[in-house]
Amino acid sequence: MPVPPSGWSTAPSVPHERRKIQVYLHLGQSVTVPFRDVIGIFDLDNTTSSPITRNFLRGAEKKGQVENVSDELPKSFVICRSGDRKPKIYLSQLSSTTLRGRAESGVFMEI
Repeated sequence: MPVPPSGWSTAPSVPHERRKIQVYLHLGQSVTVPFRDVIGIFDLDNTTSSPITRNFLRGAEKKGQVENVSDELPKSFVICRSGDRKPKIYLSQLSSTTLRGRAESGVFMEI
């Protein structure tokens, strides 16, 4: 059996504590949200043709639950959980396809 170099331990390795990694989804500009809080990603053009969706977004805006994270015309909205149990809606200039692609491909930010 080979002898380990000086300073090396021959004790069995002990697993390191699991490091908790928080994964974020980038919504545009400098806004990120914890991916675990994302409830849904929606195309703004397709979904706002329904009066139900328009009423939902209008009501959420009146309650202060909508945040526009874009300087451009928004293309999608993302519904997220928030600490006060009311959903938070983010309007993003990124398309729902781009955001969904990031989510499905695992292109996230780890902080």
